[in-house]
Amino acid sequence: MSHTPVEQSVMDLIVLFHKYTKPDDKIDKRGLLKMLRENFPNFLKACEKKGKHFLAHIFEDEDKNHDKKIEFSEFLSVLGVIATDYHIGRYL
Repeated sequence: MSHTPVEQSVMDLIVLFHKYTKPDDKIDKRGLLKMLRENFPNFLKACEKKGKHFLAHIFEDEDKNHDKKIEFSEFLSVLGVIATDYHIGRYL
């Protein structure tokens, strides 16, 4: 059975996450920012309106276990915050 387009989008996010992870299957702050700049430039432009430390605050807020690294579930939360900010700025 093939994946639906939405399922494929999620699969693509999983592949993207693993492209930037360290051997511990997590992304540090520097790696996350690099990944976001390379893959979500339009979303980041929307975030810039919130101030230059907006992304740093997202990282800190979503790093639920405070290990200074983002695991997959935290990564999805980061994307959710950025996508919500983009949605609000563009559609509301």
